[in-house]
Amino acid sequence: MPVYNKLVRDNILNIIQKDGLRYESRLLKPEEHLVEIKKKLYEEVKEFDETTNTHDALEEMADILELLHAALRVQNHTFEDLEQIRVAKKNKRGGFEEGIYLLEVEDR
Repeated sequence: MPVYNKLVRDNILNIIQKDGLRYESRLLKPEEHLVEIKKKLYEEVKEFDETTNTHDALEEMADILELLHAALRVQNHTFEDLEQIRVAKKNKRGGFEEGIYLLEVEDR
């Protein structure tokens, strides 16, 4: 039996069971859950980096967004909380839409 030892989406066990396969799983404690969400985020960002077309890029971005929603729930926050912070930071420092690439800054 292959060993995965990783966080999976909530319906994966149902899909495995419908395929007639056996599996072993456990529920993570909140502190473990957040650690595994962070690991999964790295995995999904790497997959996003490796995409070569818009469809695959959108699929990976959707996975990243789903993981952010999960992290917020584990930390008892909402997407609205996150969005409020995002907007405040954007208003203060700007976003990333213009593609500005800083080369160097003079030392004081």
